[in-house]
Amino acid sequence: MSRQRKLVPLEKYLVSGVHIGTRQKMKDMSEFIYKLRPDGLAVMNIQKIDERLRVVSRFLSRYEPGEVLVVAARETAKKPIRKFAEATGCKPCIGRFMPGTLTNPAYEKYTEPRVVFVNDPIADKQCITEAMEVGIPIVSLCDTNHIKENIDLIIPANNKGKKSLGLVYWIIAKEMLIERGVLPPDVEYEVPVEEFGG
Repeated sequence: MSRQRKLVPLEKYLVSGVHIGTRQKMKDMSEFIYKLRPDGLAVMNIQKIDERLRVVSRFLSRYEPGEVLVVAARETAKKPIRKFAEATGCKPCIGRFMPGTLTNPAYEKYTEPRVVFVNDPIADKQCITEAMEVGIPIVSLCDTNHIKENIDLIIPANNKGKKSLGLVYWIIAKEMLIERGVLPPDVEYEVPVEEFGG
């Protein structure tokens, strides 16, 4: 396990609840689960969350901003995704994902991204189905109750809480800007995490 410096201090991860999963643990997510709390909630390994945030940020930064479609039906993800799209230039798709968005050129909101980044594999299932159909890589946040099937690259994280989502999207936006050379690595990111909902 890498011992490099975390993307944010451990306390910031803990306060956001990014590591707090659900009472349901899927076998697919067991490699990311650190322990079970007495109340039955699964706790994810923060080191692994941090490592995956690095990997995903590097991966997404290889694409032109407009080639990345960020999708979220969940209400708590709307503000973080709007801010993420504003910061990175990625295309947001917030609310219900309309059938045909990736597969029907006759649909007025048809789009051809090169990668999709979904907030929740259950709530955003239609997007995943269409991305698979047209062969687009799929990145997704996955909580302890998800399965990894059809997801090419996952970030284990609490994908329901506002603070958790705010922090995750803030970190990825910041790291993508660093990877693209827009933000120097030794300069503080001027946008506070609170603007992302964190």
